[in-house]
Amino acid sequence: MSQIAPETTAVDLGSSHELTAADRCDSCGAQAYIRVAIGESELLFCAHHGKKYQEKLSTIASDWHDESARLLENK
Repeated sequence: MSQIAPETTAVDLGSSHELTAADRCDSCGAQAYIRVAIGESELLFCAHHGKKYQEKLSTIASDWHDESARLLENK
């Protein structure tokens, strides 16, 4: 089982691709920055909902891929 990163830094634990604008949050439909693998399933979350559910999901998640640091990058 992979470790869950407690901070909102980009962590890739086996994810196959970078999240894009086409990836949407399962809770609200905003752009997803967090991908959570639970067994054979995958959940996508915006930064807000990823942080909101991180504590509960970290006990059952096998992978946690967090790209929310991209929100702070200078463009």
